[in-house]
Amino acid sequence: MRPRGARVIVMAKAPRPGRVKTRLAQGLGSEAAACALARAFLLDVWRSVEGLPWAQGVIAGDALDMGVPGAPVWPQGEGDLGERLERVIERALRDAGAVIVVGSDSPGLPMALLEEARAALERADAAIGPCSDGGFYLLGLRRHRPGLLGGLPWSAASTHAATLARLRAEDFDPVELARWFDVDDVDDLRRLINHVEAGWVHAPSTLAALRRLDLLEALRRRTP
Repeated sequence: MRPRGARVIVMAKAPRPGRVKTRLAQGLGSEAAACALARAFLLDVWRSVEGLPWAQGVIAGDALDMGVPGAPVWPQGEGDLGERLERVIERALRDAGAVIVVGSDSPGLPMALLEEARAALERADAAIGPCSDGGFYLLGLRRHRPGLLGGLPWSAASTHAATLARLRAEDFDPVELARWFDVDDVDDLRRLINHVEAGWVHAPSTLAALRRLDLLEALRRRTP
């Protein structure tokens, strides 16, 4: 059954030096550069969401001003990631037939993956997109129950596997989507640059920030 409307939520932290992309900042040697890139990542992810004609987009942030003009913002609230995810998922499902949550760490997330998630939710009540680092870049649900995401290992190599097991244990029928990646460190950023230059990813804000920061040439690396 086709879900009635879909809310697409971008989970994000306000881009402030020292609070975002700390591993990337260490690799670049600059908190300011990592902060500028975090803002560009969010702009590019939001651009992907805005391009979906079927989606109602919103940013779930930790500040009222997330630096994205015109984007509606919901507060994430307190707690670990599971608690914050559950809070915004429950709110979204009050007036939408499905919710798709993505992070702000995958700039240029292909719209095809978002379309794949929507299609999966037409036949199943959950969808999850695994990341190459063991996490997940997307979680889609048509229903929710309190505690669904409680006590899971976040920011770990086992996050995706544990979340998938939890969904199955709670009688959901999750569809696994194509694998993708997020950008946490310099090697991830190089991978992104390779994808952008190969035409596989469209991330204009991130590309502009890399040029503005004089990082593009320094980080460019040919894919082996």
